[in-house]
Amino acid sequence: MSENSARVSVRILEKDYQIACPTDERSDLLDSAELLNSRMREIRDGGKVVGLDRIAVIAALNMANELIRLRSRDGHLESEVGSRLRILRERVESALEKGQQLEL
Repeated sequence: MSENSARVSVRILEKDYQIACPTDERSDLLDSAELLNSRMREIRDGGKVVGLDRIAVIAALNMANELIRLRSRDGHLESEVGSRLRILRERVESALEKGQQLEL
């Protein structure tokens, strides 16, 4: 382990794991482990999925799906903002070419 790396203990579904991570990412790792533990508990307590490995896979799939949806939403927002900026830029350029006052 390097100087800027730390060994962090996390507990997920009553099982301890030792994870090495950069010191400055320790807090993010603990938050991630807490989120994963919470999601896995929800699945386990739902009673429809049995076995730690299956619970972990279902939790991972659910979280990956959420990530994909967020990325898609962000992509749409970026596209919308880009379109609005392009329209605004065109209006500014047009107004500058005509030497007119721009109304916003």
